[in-house]
Amino acid sequence: MIACVAVVGQQNNPLFIESFTEGEDELKFHYIVHCSLDVIQEKVSNPKKTGSAMNETFLGLLYPTEDYKVYGYLTNTRVKFLLVTTDQDVRDIDVRNFFRRFHAAYVDAVSNPFHVPGKRIISKAFTERVGAIVKSFGAPTT
Repeated sequence: MIACVAVVGQQNNPLFIESFTEGEDELKFHYIVHCSLDVIQEKVSNPKKTGSAMNETFLGLLYPTEDYKVYGYLTNTRVKFLLVTTDQDVRDIDVRNFFRRFHAAYVDAVSNPFHVPGKRIISKAFTERVGAIVKSFGAPTT
């Protein structure tokens, strides 16, 4: 199950953070997202150490916590996507597919002529589309 998704800008400013859990966990997810940025920076600055290619956008599992697993994705424009999940046995192919769909939704949202680049994404359509992607996560693709 997905607990939280986030979009973080080039300057590590949060553009979109949405929690999908019951309760008052929003501050905890802001903290997890913020901590993930250090891991992303380390992976990007030391590609030989982590074994990933510089042109690889999927960063994989950033780090597991006791209750969550955090996955990362980096766009060509250095915008970061983060996925926080409670599932302990998530397949990489499912996470890659999620990020591919999430990236497409992001591109559609920022292509809006009324969106100011680098500012928070405030779009009901984007939020609903992300919710639909989250609901379909882990479902078999046809």
